[in-house]
Parts: sequence; C-alpha cells; structure tokens
Amino acid sequence: MSAFKLLDPLLHSQLRLAIMSLLIGLEAAEFTFLKEKTESTAGNLSVQLDKLEKAGYIKIEKSFRDKRPLTTCRITSNGVKAFEDYVENLKNYIS
Repeated sequence: MSAFKLLDPLLHSQLRLAIMSLLIGLEAAEFTFLKEKTESTAGNLSVQLDKLEKAGYIKIEKSFRDKRPLTTCRITSNGVKAFEDYVENLKNYIS
C-alpha cells in the first residue's frame, strides 16, 4: 500500500470535489451557479465553501448586485496545486 499516496481528505468529499472541479476551469463562479451545478442545498454548499476557504483552497468575495447579496468564489493557487496533486494521486489508484 506504500505505493499509494494519501488522497486529500478535504477534496475526497463529493461536493467539495465537485466545487473544485468547477472552479478549476473558471475565473470565478457565483454561489447560485455552484448551487445549480452541484444540485446541493444552499446550507450544505455554504458549509463546504467555508471549509475550502479555511483550507486556503478558494477565496470567497461578498458584494451586492442590484441591492441583492452576491457571493463569488475563486480558486487560489494553493487550491489549484491541491486539486492537481489530488488528481495525480488518484491516477495511481486506477492505473
């Protein structure tokens, strides 16, 4: 089992992995876009985004558009590295 590198437990969650997979290809994504694409509840998505932000994998910006709250998420360089490492380590399991 030593040939297998540990998978990042933070990214091993289905919803957090989905969020990171979406953000890796985008400059930024709004909360409503992520909610729609992941088919998650607002509460669960919020909790998972908070975990990713605390890990330094994403940056969350809160603002207003037409007097309505707007939450925008961006992947950080640490997040890109963690995601790429996760994918590479996962390839070891399937090859």
